[in-house]
Amino acid sequence: MPLHVPPAPTPALRSVLAALGSPTAVREARTPALRSAQGPLSPELPLPVHALDRIGPDELAPVTRLAAWRFLIRDSERAVAAADTMLTPDGWAFSHFFEGPYIASTELALRQAEAVTPHYQPRLLSIPALYMLALWLHADSEADASGGALAPADLLVPLAPAPPGIAAHRAHRVADLLRLMTLRIAPGPGPLLGSPA
Repeated sequence: MPLHVPPAPTPALRSVLAALGSPTAVREARTPALRSAQGPLSPELPLPVHALDRIGPDELAPVTRLAAWRFLIRDSERAVAAADTMLTPDGWAFSHFFEGPYIASTELALRQAEAVTPHYQPRLLSIPALYMLALWLHADSEADASGGALAPADLLVPLAPAPPGIAAHRAHRVADLLRLMTLRIAPGPGPLLGSPA
């Protein structure tokens, strides 16, 4: 497998395992698939979620920040939900469970990326200004997953559902997709800020 999935911080994994082991946390989750899952549930494929807070003209470099660690939650057959963790003053902690189209779309994009010849480090890139999520294939497979900027050799794969005019599950060079995203965003004063998807 050419993808180098980075290890998640141990406290992030522990917090998700604790939440999965808590009948209250699972019962109160707004994820029917998680509540009705039969058999043991396990967190897999930890991916750092970076938020792209600024998309602007070419002279402004895109700004990303680590916003979460996301785990796909699998039953015996498939991913049924996901769990996000967030960084708190005390370290990484469980945030919430969720489900929806990005679960299957993430799995599909990762399977497609495994067929890519070069070795990449998979991450998720949230683009709040477009309500968009993309698989970020970072060319430096040994990089610290918590940092790093978008690099010219990186690939971005928009996940479904993608915004109108942006094809889902098609790999783009960073510069090409940034140019396309810039056209989708109406110009306004200052940087575009938002919360991760």
